[in-house]
Amino acid sequence: MAIRKKQKQAAFDVIVVGGGMTGLCAAIASARHGAKTALVQDRPVFGGNGSSEIRMHICGASNNMRKKNAEETGIVRELLLENRRHNDYYNWSVWDRILHTAAKEQENLSMFLNTTMFDCETEGKRVTSIKCYQLTTEIEWTLTAPVFCDCTGNGTLGFMAGAPYRTGTECKAEFNEPHAPEQPDNERMGNTLLFKAVNRGKPVEFVAPEGSYKFTEKQLRYRKHADLIDETGKKLEEEADELLDNMDDATKSLVTDSYCVDYGYWWIEITGEKADIIEEYEDIRDELIKCVYGVWDHIKNDGNHGAANYDLEWVGMLPGMRESRRLEGDYILTECDLINNEVFPDAVAYGGWAADKHVARGLFDFDKMPSEIYDFDGLYTIPYRSFVAKDMENLFISGRSLSASRLAMASSRVMATCAVGGQAVGTAAALCKKYHCDPRGVMEHMKELQQELLKDDCYIPGYKNEDEKDLARKACVTATTEKHAAANVINGVARSEGENENCWQSCGIAEGGETLSLRWKETQQVSQVRLTFDPNLNHCIKLTMSSHRMAEQGTGVAPELIRDYDVLLIRDGKTVAEKQVRGNYQRLNVIDFDAALCDEIAVRVHATHGCADARIFEVRAY
Repeated sequence: MAIRKKQKQAAFDVIVVGGGMTGLCAAIASARHGAKTALVQDRPVFGGNGSSEIRMHICGASNNMRKKNAEETGIVRELLLENRRHNDYYNWSVWDRILHTAAKEQENLSMFLNTTMFDCETEGKRVTSIKCYQLTTEIEWTLTAPVFCDCTGNGTLGFMAGAPYRTGTECKAEFNEPHAPEQPDNERMGNTLLFKAVNRGKPVEFVAPEGSYKFTEKQLRYRKHADLIDETGKKLEEEADELLDNMDDATKSLVTDSYCVDYGYWWIEITGEKADIIEEYEDIRDELIKCVYGVWDHIKNDGNHGAANYDLEWVGMLPGMRESRRLEGDYILTECDLINNEVFPDAVAYGGWAADKHVARGLFDFDKMPSEIYDFDGLYTIPYRSFVAKDMENLFISGRSLSASRLAMASSRVMATCAVGGQAVGTAAALCKKYHCDPRGVMEHMKELQQELLKDDCYIPGYKNEDEKDLARKACVTATTEKHAAANVINGVARSEGENENCWQSCGIAEGGETLSLRWKETQQVSQVRLTFDPNLNHCIKLTMSSHRMAEQGTGVAPELIRDYDVLLIRDGKTVAEKQVRGNYQRLNVIDFDAALCDEIAVRVHATHGCADARIFEVRAY
């Protein structure tokens, strides 16, 4: 037994384990809603697969912008917009700092970075505490709370606590999923290491490290890695090009996402050989290192791939994981729910990414395309019940270990979908504190949960603002000019859907500004105004290593966003309170006032970030 140990205890209302995008959004949401929250992260940075350690861009329901107006909002959009304001040139260290600052400055939130959960204690079906070791401080922490959120990705807390879980693919007979096999299997998607290369402007030699694998053009023919060019400069045709020509656009785009030589490649993927892919993590990493340098050696030295001037700038050492355990919840999301665009009565999140199931042996399935993609139109919702761990009383689950069949997880696993699920879980966890209940008790307050999520700028397809406390819903709305009706700002939907713009849009911005007014017949006491602007949800702002994506996305915040505006509280024609905002770059703006009686709110827009018109999706007043 050790003679000396540093041991400490701490108690919280909510403990979130796992600091990827899911856990970060869960913890921020929980803390914002008044719960004393701990965020336990075993890495030095937040973001998980979207951090500087792995550097995967954040994808979501828009399916790489192929589904209109489907991009996620809420906390994940707030973080991306913050990054856009400070990080025009896609620096991953800046992104790390933005995520760290969001957690560090959040009231009610305590961070435990470099802290690994290694054990948990339970009483019956309740998790009572977790034990963690913080590498940098040598402290062994015992953390207690009435509610826990497993956002580990691997479902580690649920696994330790004895919650039921699944691996592999369900058979067709279980859920009648169209693409399920007749017999169940233990196939899984693998882990990936990414790399980044830069053009030095002159030829750069590459000598592969000892032990790197050797790959041939035939082996990589179904994995677009660069255009093979003959000595005349002509691109050589590949067998895979014929397959690509016969694919639909969505499938083709996902399979060929990494054409460029400077950034690659998600398909450098290894699935392992044992039943438990988690147990093989270290061995898989070592194999992936050989594969990354072997692929680069092939690009540089086996034929002309147009990479003569390119030099490796960065190679990851922490593989990104796609799939391991899925914890069972009170409901298991299925492929049928995706295809049917299911709108659940307890919907709290949504997705839209294709069911993107990678091949069983990853990179070494040389004779197959790297992914089987089952696309569908529209969006699906994710029910609250899928976030509540089965047979456990106080455990939420979120992220890629969500309660889903393997085919549904092949869609719901992407980071932006996980992030909005995390925000839903964090908000629900705070309601557990408010009502002194366990996660299942929140079902009795489902409308409140859904309305809180909408208020916080989350999107739930099929639901709209019905908040009885929102004074704006009873107002008469007018504007100085209207290209799209002023009354749209209280129609309950804070983004465009289909052909419905759902926003007020002015006809230009006159000198002195354009004014949107909300009036009541009787005076109202107002202490907060919430404004939802337009960041153009059809334009991508993801952090990426891909130079062609950078060029597509450009720099700066969206021109549609309102930059400079005033909010006035007016009574009997006289201003009783006023706030001026200059340099805004966020979608959701929350303006607090000392409580004042008024019969009118005026929002006067002076400038956007470039758009000729003012666009506002929603105004709320409390």
